[in-house]
This record gives sequence, C-alpha cells and structure tokens, in this order.
Amino acid sequence: MRWLGRLRYAVVIALLGGVLAVIYHYSRQSTVFGDSVPVMYLQNTGLYTDFAAKTIDPQNLAYAPQYPLWSDGAVKKRWIHLPPGKSIDASDPDVWNFPAGTKIWKEFSFNGKRVETRLIEALGGDRWNFATYVWSTDEDIAALAPPEGLKNAAIILPGVYHDIPSVKDCRACHVGKRTEILGFSALQLSADRDPDAVHAEPMQATMVDLDFLIRRNFLRAAPNSRWEKPPRIKARTATERAVLGYLHANCGNCHNPNNNLGTANMQLRHLTRMATAEEPAVTTTVNRPAGHYRLPNRATDSYLILPGDPDGSALLFRMETRNPYRQMPPLGTKLVDTDAAKLIRRWTLEDLPQEKSDAPNG
Repeated sequence: MRWLGRLRYAVVIALLGGVLAVIYHYSRQSTVFGDSVPVMYLQNTGLYTDFAAKTIDPQNLAYAPQYPLWSDGAVKKRWIHLPPGKSIDASDPDVWNFPAGTKIWKEFSFNGKRVETRLIEALGGDRWNFATYVWSTDEDIAALAPPEGLKNAAIILPGVYHDIPSVKDCRACHVGKRTEILGFSALQLSADRDPDAVHAEPMQATMVDLDFLIRRNFLRAAPNSRWEKPPRIKARTATERAVLGYLHANCGNCHNPNNNLGTANMQLRHLTRMATAEEPAVTTTVNRPAGHYRLPNRATDSYLILPGDPDGSALLFRMETRNPYRQMPPLGTKLVDTDAAKLIRRWTLEDLPQEKSDAPNG
C-alpha cells in the first residue's frame, strides 16, 4: 500500500502546482492589464442590459467628442458610466478627475461589423484598468483580447488590416497625461460644436454634452464663470478653428506642456484655462524650425509649419507618411487621414501670413 501513499503525495503536489500556476497567471494578468483582472466577456462589464439585443444600459451615457480621433475610418460609439452619487472633479477645466468606478467604453466597427470594444475603468487614485474585447464575426460574443493585442483582426481595405492594440499601447496613449480619459472634456463636449470639424459625428438626442453634465451635477467644483459661454477654440478663420481642433484631438495628447515625450516643443493641446492672444498650436508651429528633423530632399532647414509651402512643413509631412519610423501619430493608424491633410494644406496655403522667421525652436 506504500504506492498508494506515494500516489496521494503526487496528486497533492500536482494540485498545489496547478494552484500556484493559476495564482501566478492571474497575478501576471493583473500586472499586465492594470491593477485588477478584467472580466472575460464584454457582456459582464455593465455596458448592456440585454447583450443579445445589444441594448445599452440607460445608466451609461452616450457621447461624441466634437473633434474625433482618426482611427482609419472606423465608425465609433462611446459611453460613460459614473457611479451613483459620484461626480467628476472639474476644478481644473482641462484635467478632469474621474471617481473610482467610472467606466468608458468605445466600440469600433469596420465595414458595418463590430470589431472591438475598449474599456477603461477607474479604480481610484492613479489606478486604471485597460481591456479590449474582440467581437466574433457573428457578433454573438465579445471576449477579452490577450494583453499583447491581436494583429490583422479585421480588414479595413484590401491589404490593410486593423490591429487590436496591446495593453502597452493603451497605456502609452492614456497613462501619464494627467487625465486618462482623452475625449471627454469641456472642449470636446461643448455645445458650440465646430461645423467644420474633420470627421464630425452628429449629436444624437440621446447623447450628453457639457451643459447636461452641469445641469445634472455630474461636475463638481466646475468653474462656471469660464463656461458662461461654451468652450471654443480661438481662431482667425473657420478653417483654422477646424485645424486646431483636429491637432488638439489627434496630436495634443502627447504634444502638450505636461508631456516631455518627444514634444518637439509643440503645444498642440487646447487649454480652456489659457487666455492667450493666439493659440499655442499656432505660435509653437508656424514658422518654427523643426529642430534636428530635416525633411527628405530638402537642402534647407525644415519648419514645422511653413506658410505657403505645405510640402515644406514637417508636421504635415509626418501626418502624410505611414513609414513606421516617421509617421504621426506613431500608433493606432495605418491609413493617412487624407481629409485632415487636405484641410491643413488649405490652411497653410490660404490662411497663414507668409513671413518666414528665423526664431529658434522653443
């Protein structure tokens, strides 16, 4: 019977090893995804009351930023959930502080089919969770993507595929920006929406805006004196307003005074609290040398934005390339945003005074 005792011992060791493996797996997943392990299926995140019918829980508020992020032409839907009795600290009009329990979902569709839904959840303090759920082709299920993401998850155009981002990619854009929620802000939710915004999404009757948040007391310590008029980007022309709004949403999350990562001394994020005579996105780019960066096939110094010469403008060049070592933004897009590029070209050619300065960058 000694063999039976040895067998029992072996079984105990195997079970213990399995338990330790599970503990290691989930502790690693917690580290990878954020500060806790996300649920496995989208239907369990609180977005829907009826997943099969795709019925959104009415407690989740739909919204659309007036200046959307370019995502290779994806059709997007967004919702925010604020915990009952909680509000957003808006004492800094440009950096809202979201309460623990806040959830933000963003759904991506290509060619009429849901592909992924991203979830950011505030856990309190500086702790956040990031998760992406990948839809099955029949849209019957949306399961948690692996932390390293998924390549070629859906076709965008022949030969061009959409990638599900890794958690590392999510954190690269969202963490360390003083606010992890990038498209839910005073400017983006302003009732004074820019009719010329690139890829503007129409406001639906069920969507919320800044006025709604103020009326419903979803904002705490809001500086109402600043918002007697809805936030609006100061610009000389309608074209310039649309350009600066696009740069704010698509470039300003990295190129701003609070981020030292490759800013090139550009300040492309609009700040509602800043009352300058001219937008920093103009003063830090127009006629400003591009530092050490030189445009290909250009013998002269390169400028970030050179009035009258869009082909001599480094900012536009990097927007119009998808060379992985040169493209801007560096993540999340495989197609050039041709509509935005045309708008910035028109701004450069028609709106900007053509007086080149030799002032140093900075």
